[in-house]
Amino acid sequence: MEGWLHSFVVMFVVIDPIGIAPMFVALTRDAGAAHQRAMAVRACALATTILLVFFFVGDVLLRTLGIGLSAFRIAGGLLLFLLAIDMVFARQSGLRSTTTREQQEAEHKRDVSVFPLAFPLIAGPGALTTTLFMSAGSHGWSAVTGMVLVLLAVLSLALLSLLSAPRIVRLMGETGANVVSRLFGLILAALAVQYVLDGVRSAYPA
Repeated sequence: MEGWLHSFVVMFVVIDPIGIAPMFVALTRDAGAAHQRAMAVRACALATTILLVFFFVGDVLLRTLGIGLSAFRIAGGLLLFLLAIDMVFARQSGLRSTTTREQQEAEHKRDVSVFPLAFPLIAGPGALTTTLFMSAGSHGWSAVTGMVLVLLAVLSLALLSLLSAPRIVRLMGETGANVVSRLFGLILAALAVQYVLDGVRSAYPA
């Protein structure tokens, strides 16, 4: 149960459902309410598919590439730490969102559900890394089922956030969303450091 809660917190912080709401509103500001809802549902469905595929093939992928769990914990922890820095300073880098040119391209598209919403805003590098962590730590059907439910729960909250994005933006504003993201960033930074320490201890038990 504790492992499921830990995974829920990490995945929730990484995806940051509250933080993606203002981005979604900006990307779909010229779309009607029905089209916005359709894009939100489509994006979350695609992101769920991507993350579930990574969850079930993650362990096989690591073994095929010859990557040990210790090395992956260290590398993944460093990646999540970089993501945490972006969140703390409210920066938008390629880890959490699109580049300037990608943003300009997306603004001229009527449907942003696949790119950039599903990837990289929801199922980005941080979420994919966390999914592989969850996969590598799941042994047995009960653990696998629990982790899948955790993943689905976070993505359901992301969908709820997107469907309520206009209300969230009106209520919190961009400043309020950034404050929440900064708080999540501090939590993620501590978790990332813990991943690195666990990886080092696993690689050098002495």
